[in-house]
Order: sequence, then structure tokens, then C-alpha cells
Amino acid sequence: MEDINKKAITELSELLYKNNLREIEYEAENVRIRVVANLAQEATVPVVQAVPAVANVSAVKPSSDNDKENQIKSPMVGVVYLSSDPSSPAFVQEGDMVGVGQTLCLIEAMKTFNPVKATKAGRVKKVLVQSGMPVEFNEPLFVIE
Repeated sequence: MEDINKKAITELSELLYKNNLREIEYEAENVRIRVVANLAQEATVPVVQAVPAVANVSAVKPSSDNDKENQIKSPMVGVVYLSSDPSSPAFVQEGDMVGVGQTLCLIEAMKTFNPVKATKAGRVKKVLVQSGMPVEFNEPLFVIE
């Protein structure tokens, strides 16, 4: 942790707290800063992890151009949940048939759970996220063919 920008850590911690986020991450050049809220305590206390940036960081992303056309993308920044609660089954799984308007997942933003619905009917080819994962605006969540 040689040249870590303390101002960046402070600003990320403030954003985490002000927006009631569970975690926030920033990457630049050789450093990735990840601030995670300590949910075990009543007050939100940020935990900071500084790790070397990985040159080839990638989640499971669709590879074909056809997949890109069939993506359901996140309408907002938040945390994705694939079921209504941890003890319930996922709204959809790979291979499931879905109809227009069917709930695929929930995105929690500012303590509000927002349903993400299918914009087309078809088969769920890929689930590109995991429950509890933070997602960005316009990030691919599902591929429906």
C-alpha cells in the first residue's frame, strides 16, 4: 500500500455511506480500491481493501454478437438479487422460458427493490450475474434468445 490516495479512500467511504451501498470499487493504473461496508455492526463502518489491479478482470460475458442483441441490461446502479429472499428459488434459471414482463431479478437501489422484467419472450440462455453482486447502469444481466 505504497502510494494509495487517502483522499480517494475517504471519498469512496463517504459515497458508500451517503448512498447506503454495501461496497464500492475504484480502479486506476496499478491500484484497485474496494471499500466494503461492515454489515455485522449496527453502524456502517467501511472496510478498505487495496489490491493490485488485475489486467484481465472479466465476469462471464456473452461472446457472440447475437448474444449482445439479446441482452437484458441493468436499468440502474445497485445490488442484484436473483430471488425475492435467500430461502426462495431464483426467479429464472438458465434454460427457463420467460414471457414479456416476467420478473427476472430485483435490483436494490437506495433501500428500494426494483424488478427487472423481460423485454422479450424466449429462453434464458445465460445468467450473467450472481445474487448479491453490485451492478452498474446498462450492465448485461441476462441473455434471452
